Amino acid sequence: MDTKLNENELVKKYRPLATAAGVGSMLGSGIIIGLSTTLAVWQDGLQLSNSQAGTISGVLTLMIGFGSLFGGRIAEHVGLIKTFNWINLFYGLGTLICVFSTNFAMLVVGIGIAGITSGIDLPVSLAVISRDAPDKSVNNKLVSYTQIFWQLGTFVSSVAAFIVSKVSGAMGTRIVFGVLTVIAFFAWLWRLESPTFKKFHALGNEYWAKMDLENKDESKANNASVINVLFHQGKGKYMKFFIMIISYYCLWNLLANTWGQFGTFMLRKANASQSLATGAGLVISFCVMGVIAFFSKVSSNNKSRMSSFIVGAIITFASFILLGFFGTAVIGIILAQFSYQVGASLAGEAMYKVWTQESFPMGVRSSIQGIVNGTSRLLCALFAIVTPSLVMPGRIITTMWVFSVVVIIYAIIGVVMGRTQKKYGIDAE
Repeated sequence: MDTKLNENELVKKYRPLATAAGVGSMLGSGIIIGLSTTLAVWQDGLQLSNSQAGTISGVLTLMIGFGSLFGGRIAEHVGLIKTFNWINLFYGLGTLICVFSTNFAMLVVGIGIAGITSGIDLPVSLAVISRDAPDKSVNNKLVSYTQIFWQLGTFVSSVAAFIVSKVSGAMGTRIVFGVLTVIAFFAWLWRLESPTFKKFHALGNEYWAKMDLENKDESKANNASVINVLFHQGKGKYMKFFIMIISYYCLWNLLANTWGQFGTFMLRKANASQSLATGAGLVISFCVMGVIAFFSKVSSNNKSRMSSFIVGAIITFASFILLGFFGTAVIGIILAQFSYQVGASLAGEAMYKVWTQESFPMGVRSSIQGIVNGTSRLLCALFAIVTPSLVMPGRIITTMWVFSVVVIIYAIIGVVMGRTQKKYGIDAE
């Protein structure tokens, strides 16, 4: 790797690679929000029953979880770079099937393909960044930078759905999925043909080959299986990291999934208009991108990162307390949504991504990230069955008080995780 450049120059040099990886995150959030905002239109346009509409949503969540769980193993067998280069072609084919769907079966197949490929792409993309730009502080900034694209995908899909909301029949939904198809094919060709990325991959090969020769213990860890790393290496530290990260992310994602899938639902049940409910979400998503950009700048320093995490956890806690007092008021829900999104940007998914990339040997990062992400998705799919009843006006206040306790629990886990990293010398200072 090029060690003559300073940190800021390295971040700038490798940012195109992080952007290409971030487009995968954008497609991941895009398919989730794209479907959730257009599902009712698909139902009307294709004459689907309620059970068929529910099945489509469930298939997407399950396939994302399945792809995340097994994406690392697939990359190990196919090749990390080959998977990174080609996965978005298959995503695009899935969304293209959705565009031309004329019945329930076609739509399920298309959604399933798009779901499993988006699940595979996230851990693989982050592992590629870590592999090609292994300087720890640079890697942390680049990984955090990709989180902007997850929020961008949410924003773009929401805007597209809002613009075509007046289009009759299923044509509007086909346009939304057509936009995702074009982005996916662009990402596929960019990753595959970019000479800059080919150079980064070659430099990464040279760097890790050199590291393998110089550090036999690290080489052994990089080439070991997940089971071997967790149970037989690092004198238990990898298992400690794994337990804390998966516990933190599963708890955090249960709350995030509630906001993501049912935020508009809560507003509608509080008698807000559809335009107000969707418009509030668009404004909040736009504002939050700036907070995520800030986090990407401080993520390379463990002290600054943990300070931001604590602030974010406090803001998140405040959002649920706010809903606990004003859960049935439209203005209270909107303010709580804004507060939650800001807090979650500092104490949320970006932290889990950085922790995973920092805490485990390069060879198993994508697999571990996939296991954590997939397990969380599957739990969210099960929790989503009861979530609508929990956020109804008659129960939302009690639910939010319970959620505030969940915030305290995962915040404590996060603080302990940061201190454990420091104990083992795994920080970015």
